[in-house]
Amino acid sequence: MAEALDNWEAQIRKGWLDVAILATLWQGRLYGLEIIRELETRSDLVVAEGTVYPVLTRLRKDGLIEGKWEESESGHPRRYYKLTSAGRNRAQSLARHSHEFLSKIDALIQPLLKGQAS
Repeated sequence: MAEALDNWEAQIRKGWLDVAILATLWQGRLYGLEIIRELETRSDLVVAEGTVYPVLTRLRKDGLIEGKWEESESGHPRRYYKLTSAGRNRAQSLARHSHEFLSKIDALIQPLLKGQAS
């Protein structure tokens, strides 16, 4: 049972990672590790680098974000990501749809969380 729940949670997290990353980039450009830190700080989502970078690559190929290599003060270059115009539009659309969907799911699960019968 615990293994099935862990797999379900992993699939849910993977499905929401696009919207989470786009939302993180809403305020401006960040490099990969900053995105990971923002996800954890702002939402308690702990995501491994090996999970985030393939999503960033896919979002970049889809034209939703752009990445630009820049030298850093610490000596090694970093790729900074920012939303494109299409990415901003997608982020807003996903936010609206997510909010509507989550509101409906919340209405369904509230009785379960309160232990009430229907």
